[in-house]
Amino acid sequence: MDVRGRDLIAGLPRTIPITSSEVMEAIEAPLQQLVSAVRNVLEQTPPELSSDIIDKGMVMSGGGALLRNIDKLLTQVTGVPCHVAENPLNCVAMGTGLALEHFDFFKKSLVQQI
Repeated sequence: MDVRGRDLIAGLPRTIPITSSEVMEAIEAPLQQLVSAVRNVLEQTPPELSSDIIDKGMVMSGGGALLRNIDKLLTQVTGVPCHVAENPLNCVAMGTGLALEHFDFFKKSLVQQI
């Protein structure tokens, strides 16, 4: 794959070829942090929610969900099924919009009581 950007030394636009193994090496540390964060959340999840998560699995959304095989990695590491949302880039915004349309119903979950 070719990547285009500005050469930091010359300051000029440049295109260079990179391999998938170079990309994997570059994102390895952030992926390890992500896996660690998911494990921590699952460890701290109350038992009544854990059973639902184990039965139905996790759903990934956002741009990170588009990383190839990220769902398989999380399934393998956690033992919990992981799925990518149907429209991962837009589903959070769409869900927020739905929650706001039904604000009275979700008010207790969305607004902190003082």
